[in-house]
Amino acid sequence: MRAPLSWLREYVELPAGVDGRALAAELIAAGLEVETVERAGADITGPLVVGEVLAVEELTGFKKPIRYCQVDVGDANGTGEPQNIVCGATNFAAGDRVVVILPGGVLPGGFEIGARKTYGKVSEGMICSVSELGIGEDHSGILVMPPDTPVGADAIELLGLRDDVLDIAVTPDRAYALSIRGVAREAATAYGVPFKDPADVELPRGPEEDRDAYPASIADPSACDRFVLREVRGFDPDAATPMWMRVRLHRAGMRPVSLAVDITNYLMLELGQPLHAFDRNKLTGPIVVRRAASGEKLETLDHVTRELDTEDILITDESGPISMAGTMGGLATEIDDRSSDMVIEAAHFDDIGTARMSRRHRLHSEASYRFERGVDRELPLYASYRAVRLLAELGGAEIVPGVTHAEVPVEPVTVTMDAGHPDRVAGVTYGRDAVVRRLEQVGCTVEGDGTLAVTPPSWRHDLTDPNDLAEEVIRLEGYEDIPARAPRPVAGKGLTATQRLRRRVGRALAGAGYVEALTFPFVAGKDLDGLQLPEDDARRRTLRLANPMSEQEPLLRTTLLPGLLKVLALNVGRGFGDTALYELGVVFRPRPDAPERAPRLPVDRGPTQEELAALEAALPDQPYRVAVVLTGDREPSGWWGEGRPALWADAIEAARTVAREVGVELTAKADRHAPWHPGRCAALYAGDILVGHAGELHPRTLKAYGLPARSCAMELELRRLGDPATVRAPHVSSYPVATQDVALVVDASVPAGEVEAALREGAGELLEAIRLFDVYTGEQVGEGRKSLAYALRFRAPDRTLTAEEASRARAAAVASASDRTGAVLRGA
Repeated sequence: MRAPLSWLREYVELPAGVDGRALAAELIAAGLEVETVERAGADITGPLVVGEVLAVEELTGFKKPIRYCQVDVGDANGTGEPQNIVCGATNFAAGDRVVVILPGGVLPGGFEIGARKTYGKVSEGMICSVSELGIGEDHSGILVMPPDTPVGADAIELLGLRDDVLDIAVTPDRAYALSIRGVAREAATAYGVPFKDPADVELPRGPEEDRDAYPASIADPSACDRFVLREVRGFDPDAATPMWMRVRLHRAGMRPVSLAVDITNYLMLELGQPLHAFDRNKLTGPIVVRRAASGEKLETLDHVTRELDTEDILITDESGPISMAGTMGGLATEIDDRSSDMVIEAAHFDDIGTARMSRRHRLHSEASYRFERGVDRELPLYASYRAVRLLAELGGAEIVPGVTHAEVPVEPVTVTMDAGHPDRVAGVTYGRDAVVRRLEQVGCTVEGDGTLAVTPPSWRHDLTDPNDLAEEVIRLEGYEDIPARAPRPVAGKGLTATQRLRRRVGRALAGAGYVEALTFPFVAGKDLDGLQLPEDDARRRTLRLANPMSEQEPLLRTTLLPGLLKVLALNVGRGFGDTALYELGVVFRPRPDAPERAPRLPVDRGPTQEELAALEAALPDQPYRVAVVLTGDREPSGWWGEGRPALWADAIEAARTVAREVGVELTAKADRHAPWHPGRCAALYAGDILVGHAGELHPRTLKAYGLPARSCAMELELRRLGDPATVRAPHVSSYPVATQDVALVVDASVPAGEVEAALREGAGELLEAIRLFDVYTGEQVGEGRKSLAYALRFRAPDRTLTAEEASRARAAAVASASDRTGAVLRGA
């Protein structure tokens, strides 16, 4: 909303020394977002005066019309002699009053004027257009003033060329500030000065006013609860918009069109009430406000024929739709340059219905912008009367007695609030008197003593709750008066065990060399194809977004891998070939028995347990997962030696890093599970519970995502690991360790993990640690066989182990491995 200071001063008695920047500071302190203050015309310097064209000489021999004019500027030039000026415009004649800038003056943009020879004549100044003066966009001709404008008058003051314009970003809850009326009321409150309401006009009375103007009715009360029509006849279509109105419209960001249209736009900016003018001779039968019928169409003022939806709010007559209510009028009934009889419409349309219609048709206008935020329901009678009065005063129209007023009764809203509620919210003692005074300043009616019954004004539909009223009191009393205090944490509160676990997991993976990636939870069908998922895979059962950010990714993810793989490919494509990434986040798995639509909960009370249960049942399962992807070198090479590429074992180790934070030991078993390589994929188990998979990605997946060969990944579900165990410091024995090595030969198909588990079980409590340090295949162990060498560390907590005890524990471990896996000692 652009608000010229001169326009505001018309309705609020601001102190003389207040400029735009001072007013902006006060409005910001009161809660309005003033983005900029434009000093319009600040760079204009005179002499800039009104002159009368005495004579015009047409110069010939040039490619365009050139005129040599004698202009009377009074005593502005110090001599009283006519000023000779060369001009290329042709829209004026001798006897017209024009705006002239004399040598030494400066126009907007730093354009200095001097006497110079041009087209064979000396031009002593310039005759100005509205664009050159900075008060319009029309540069096709110069500005012709009314014939009674005094010659020699200062045009800067006369046209209001200097003004401060406040550009306000109006938040949706403060729709009243989308008008000079609303901003002026805030300014009056900020300075504690009187406010003159531009809507405070006395409506005509008498028997003639009791009759209807043009017939109209409301067919759908949910679409419109007040509809007002007034009628004028004999309007002069050639009447020009006065300069003061054109300047204000331009300053407020609107383009002047014609007098009738300019009047409706001017009042919309001043009052906040959108108006529409119909050509009376183009209407057919009574007007009805209703919803659209199936199959109806309307050609709007922008020459677009629109297919209407059954939820659209329409203004109709016997010919069908003539306007999209509160959004844009129809082309068939628009006023044109010959319209003399008009019907002026002012109404209060449903804000939600208008907003949905505007978005549905992607048709946004100044009117819809205001209606969808909420317009004062009491304005239509007053705004429509001011409109017909201006049409009569400025355009010579005759006001037809009577007014059509269709109305659906609406009960006023009353909010009950304890007088001390704002004190408790702000932590500041205001007192009842200050609370009542501030609420009355914003237009509320307040009754009661300890408990206040507050009726908000018609222009503040956002005040529906005691906290809304408290906010009004606090902002007007001053946010700066609220003391700054450090928050006091409540004992026993803090992060939950699950939150702490997620943070520990993230820190552990970061410590292991992984970088966190945050990806969007949206995927496309081709992403799942790239993972090589079978058609019956549960991960292909996805939820489609009703309003996706991008039609290319309309589905909610069922796995973290697509987003991570895209980020990995992006890094590799930009030259970061050695990359390890991780992500923590939810996936969305539809429930097979979930209803099609979630229940819509009421907003006037808290939900019941049954309603919450119904809502929970409609939501998809959202397990929290962790995934890693890695490619390139896991350990870089350098002067210290050879590096090492990332392997499937690193992906498994990442899973074990996560599990250690929960206090769980994972078991890896060979598996076939997309998108992993069928021969290099491990299923990860916590006890008997499958928690995820890890390994090397399938070559077709790597090709689909554009990744290097042998890239690896891991994904597991945190909740399947169980509740995190209490962290306890391990007991450290002070006795020496006994180390025993053992090399076992097993079939090549036997996983090393099974052999390790058998050794651990057989060795008993004395075993402190076990480590696989060598794998050998070759002629010495035979075809289809492999040798696994383990280092076994034995230690007792209360004594030094003897060689015999360590050997017995080793022998028991070997016997257990032999029984469970068929292992034999190498060389035996």
